[in-house]
Amino acid sequence: MLHIENYHVAYGQSRIIENLNIQVQENEIVALIGRNGMGKTTLMKSLIGMIPAQSGRVLLQGQDLSTRKSYQRVRAGMGFVPQGRMVFSTMTVEDNIKTGLPPKEKGRIPASLYATFPVLEEMKGRLAGNLSGGQQQQLVIARALAGNPQLLLLDEPTEGIQPSIIKDMARMLRNIRDQQGLTIVVSEQVLSFVMDVADRILVIEKGAIVHQENRQTIDQHTIAAYLSV
Repeated sequence: MLHIENYHVAYGQSRIIENLNIQVQENEIVALIGRNGMGKTTLMKSLIGMIPAQSGRVLLQGQDLSTRKSYQRVRAGMGFVPQGRMVFSTMTVEDNIKTGLPPKEKGRIPASLYATFPVLEEMKGRLAGNLSGGQQQQLVIARALAGNPQLLLLDEPTEGIQPSIIKDMARMLRNIRDQQGLTIVVSEQVLSFVMDVADRILVIEKGAIVHQENRQTIDQHTIAAYLSV
């Protein structure tokens, strides 16, 4: 589904991502985990086209998106949930979701989307800024899914979310993957969430993958050691 090949990203003279190579299979949930400042958010923003890559390629189902703008990557099948949620706080829940709809939907929110997020249907007339953190996170995921992506990128989705809700979020993402056939890449540093959601874990340090494990063989202590250094 996703192939990142010989990928380099820099801010000015500071190279953040170094010769990165990652393959993500169809319907797989891959967690990119690491401490702050290791390149997770930079990679996510670059994959969606917000930050240009210096070199390398990003292929989605064999289609090279490396030189495309963000909106073109969304049209090609990428969805993005940014760090910090970034809802349109003075717009209603319903209008927030509509901003993610493709033109062919003509502003009609599919019933299946509200079925996945029933709390959003209950609150569709409420201003997004008045929702709780967990509800806002559901809203931005729904907004991304409104574009019918094949690949969903989530950047630190548990940030600012109550611990009691984090486990529910992991379950929700796995259900969405199973029901809609999505491929998901999530950057995170909350290990408990990663252990619940991921099929495969990649550890990133200084812009490079230094360790990876499959769900069946995940050693929590090994992963935790990378986060505590």
